[in-house]
Amino acid sequence: MTDIRELLLSRIRDVADYPEPGVMFKDITPLLADPAAFTALTDALAEIAERTGATKVVGLEARGFILGAPVAVRAGLGFIPVRKAGKLPGATLGQAYDLEYGSAEIEVHAEDLTAGDRVLIVDDVLATGGTAEASVQLIRRAGAGVAGLAVLMELGFLSGRARLAPALNGAPLEALLTV
Repeated sequence: MTDIRELLLSRIRDVADYPEPGVMFKDITPLLADPAAFTALTDALAEIAERTGATKVVGLEARGFILGAPVAVRAGLGFIPVRKAGKLPGATLGQAYDLEYGSAEIEVHAEDLTAGDRVLIVDDVLATGGTAEASVQLIRRAGAGVAGLAVLMELGFLSGRARLAPALNGAPLEALLTV
């Protein structure tokens, strides 16, 4: 696992003062552009999906789509997008949550999840945990179980893991990298 961590870290670029002064943005586009690194990432996340017994993969808008879809294909599972409110056609189930300054809402097509599903949530970064926590609540409200949460990178200094622990209720949270 050390080799994959080194490979992934070597393909993540730090961008200072983006999107605002004082923020060090972790840009994963060089990782996505490198087929060996992207394949290694997909394989590692698919292994988590298999280990957790997931039956479906949920990707969180927007980078969770990029990571989650190939993970689902590699693991032989269905992929479900969790989108910002108003982006999905037809009947949806929504979950509001608080942001640092305001609130947001995410939605899923409720019929895409069933009581027998065990869902692995996939995203690129775990920061404060607000979106991930809302997705856990949304999946459970849709009647499915949460197999776990898998992210490329956890920003440990923002304490998202501590926020998510009660919502995950024992389901694993796996970060391939912690910065």
